[in-house]
Amino acid sequence: MKEPILISITGMDRPGITATITQVLADFDADVLDIGQSVIHDSLSLGMLVQIPSQVTDPNIVINAVQRAVDNLNLTVRFVSISRESYGDWVSQQGKGRHIVTLLARRITAHHISRLADIIAAHGLNIDKITRLSGRVALESIGNGGQACVEFSIRGPVADLPALRREFMELADKIDVDIAYQENNVYRRNRRLVAFDMDSTLIQGEVIDELAKRAGVGKQISEITERAMHGEIDFKESLRQRVCLLKGLPESTLAEVAATLKITGGTERLMSTLKKLGYKTAILSGGLPISDAHCNGDSVSTTFLQTNLRSKMGLSPAILRPISWTVNGKPRCWRALRSMKVSPWNRPLPWAMVPMTWRC
Repeated sequence: MKEPILISITGMDRPGITATITQVLADFDADVLDIGQSVIHDSLSLGMLVQIPSQVTDPNIVINAVQRAVDNLNLTVRFVSISRESYGDWVSQQGKGRHIVTLLARRITAHHISRLADIIAAHGLNIDKITRLSGRVALESIGNGGQACVEFSIRGPVADLPALRREFMELADKIDVDIAYQENNVYRRNRRLVAFDMDSTLIQGEVIDELAKRAGVGKQISEITERAMHGEIDFKESLRQRVCLLKGLPESTLAEVAATLKITGGTERLMSTLKKLGYKTAILSGGLPISDAHCNGDSVSTTFLQTNLRSKMGLSPAILRPISWTVNGKPRCWRALRSMKVSPWNRPLPWAMVPMTWRC
């Protein structure tokens, strides 16, 4: 059996190139073991790993035929014979962990990609493919509040997944981007529920910070938040302390803050698109009822969610109270999600609870 041949073709793209090259190979009954193609600004990169059948006595006959076709198309080609050992190693890597890392920012720079790729390489992972998910960027719009998104398809076993996630989060904070990590498995392809945080996600800013400013306790609440971020106190305790500092704040302040809240840019379009695609959406937040929902009717009469997100986008909040992380070992949001007819495949849910009531 002959060694496989890697054919790499580059040049200006146009219709018919792939059809022409594969027809040449088809004339020799060649098997295509792997194939990949990408185009960046009309510049084509086409790669094929082919196996020439044993009845073809001289592989150079096939190579010369492909070369002639490529020359006629004014392209460039490179041929590399792949040893059986090398091919065997490549096949043995099949089934190794696959992951998707998404980079989202107003603009994506080489620095962003370099820092992210450094983390990926440091964990022994290899980048198989990089794909732009966002639209094409006009030169005059660069740096003017646009949107850019790139997806990395990576492969390899992850020795310390919590550490990898932590490094992605820390990097996102340092370079002011969003980084999302997902295992590339069947569950990623079949999701039907999209759950959102509220503060600094669907809305701009943090409700509790706005209330703290009006209560004159902004500095104290910021200090508690800082302690929580450094792991000195857990989330539940930090939230209890912060909310209790708001004791005595007039109810009218809630309406004042609600009137100043702004929906994050692109939220309405996102929700509309998800709805058209048949996804269910939910807010899963540890926030205050002013920005989440009525909380059984004892909050402000007209809430931010009801007057904006729910009415405009059909968003379905999963409302749970009081604060409690689990019931019989399962997240409390399980019941709410079941009521929305969303099947989590009996897998642990990565979400927490929603609006809660405090007594200070």
